Amino acid sequence: MSGFTHDLIVIGAGPAGMSAAMTAAAQGLKTLLLDEQPRAGGQIYRNITEVPERVARLLGPDYLHGRTLAQGLERCAVERRFGAMVWEVADDLTVTVQQDGKSSRVRAPQLIAATGAMERPSPIPGWTLPGVLNAGAAQIALKTSASVPQGAVVLVGAGPLLLLVACQLLDAGAQVAAIVQTAPTENRQKAMAHLAGALAAPAYLLKGLKMLWRLRRAGVPMFSAATDVRIIGEARAEALSFRANGGEQRVSADVVLLHHGVVPNTQLSRQLRLEHAWDDVNMAWRPVVDAWGETSLRGLRIAGDGAGIGGARAAEPAGILAALGAARVMGRLSEAAFAEQSATAQWQLQQQMKIRPFLDALYRPPQWLANPADETIVCRCEEVSAGRIREMAKLGCQGPNQTKFFSRCGMGPCQGRICGLTVTQMLSTELGKPPADIGAYHVRTPLKPVPLASLAALADPHMVRQDGH
Repeated sequence: MSGFTHDLIVIGAGPAGMSAAMTAAAQGLKTLLLDEQPRAGGQIYRNITEVPERVARLLGPDYLHGRTLAQGLERCAVERRFGAMVWEVADDLTVTVQQDGKSSRVRAPQLIAATGAMERPSPIPGWTLPGVLNAGAAQIALKTSASVPQGAVVLVGAGPLLLLVACQLLDAGAQVAAIVQTAPTENRQKAMAHLAGALAAPAYLLKGLKMLWRLRRAGVPMFSAATDVRIIGEARAEALSFRANGGEQRVSADVVLLHHGVVPNTQLSRQLRLEHAWDDVNMAWRPVVDAWGETSLRGLRIAGDGAGIGGARAAEPAGILAALGAARVMGRLSEAAFAEQSATAQWQLQQQMKIRPFLDALYRPPQWLANPADETIVCRCEEVSAGRIREMAKLGCQGPNQTKFFSRCGMGPCQGRICGLTVTQMLSTELGKPPADIGAYHVRTPLKPVPLASLAALADPHMVRQDGH
């Protein structure tokens, strides 16, 4: 395919993607926004334009803020395609996307990936049992269908989202039986080194205190620094056992919600073999980007949590900066206007990021999470256990791609989204090397399963370009 169909393509309609698209359109760029969901919002603002008011009130003002973005997007001159799944991006920034069961291609000289974050895997014994899911999944169910888990709900892990989901479920009428926090005690001391920065963002601290007060007022049992966490059950989750408060604990549970923070979604950047760095504080990979989101591939920018976790409100100015960088390169923005607009967005981003060092230190996942017991399933798609990965390390496997070859670990439909981090960290421990030296899975296209009928559409010359030519 030759030529460009657009000036800028934005992948992802979350806070970073919406902000980027609106900013680019304001600079006169012919902009295309692609998103897999049926409407704008991303995961954080999912269903924001259709959510019932009763549910919106439960989710709170932070969620409702997304409505302002979505409404602004509807008013601007951005071509929007929802239900559009991007399954390949080529080095020349050609994007292959499936919509309505057919694949087609679009291309632009500038591309912004705003694909956000994903929840960190929590491979503990029993995590594959029915009745166990990520806390974010419960939040999605609340946003999309106003449904809440039935029976006793136990939340396990660390991070602000764990407390937020617990409060939202309480307000929605769910039975929150306990909150089992796994962040190590030493995290608190490390977080205190960043307290000055956190005090510069008092609204975030106040929000956290209000959530803790809400949970304690409701009488929800809370445990700290839990270890030896195990989900008990035969056909489904029945209870949670763990060590805390100096002894063995057991809490009955019909539903167990897991959450150990979020990490950048790097599937797209890995598919393109972009430069990545290991973030030791957050125990995750992140793509290397400059101040305008540009990666090691010229013209490709990453904005929002996909470039490093900052949260929804930080993603907005990050999206603006990426779009301004694209407009500048395209010659649509004078140096004076670029300097003025980027300075404002940079200040906004800095303000939102002041709390991050404190939160990252306070909620850093426990080391034991990255070294699960031998019987624990690590690769859910191919049912590969932690013990099998350790065995392969002893046999000489030096990285995730070798373990993939010998065990099929990471070869399932998710292409290592779930097991990738754990495999890297386990091999790091077993081989005595830093994660940066271990590396990560090679991700190949398609990024998600695509039916043959969809591929066949690419052979139709009328389906290749969608600019009317």
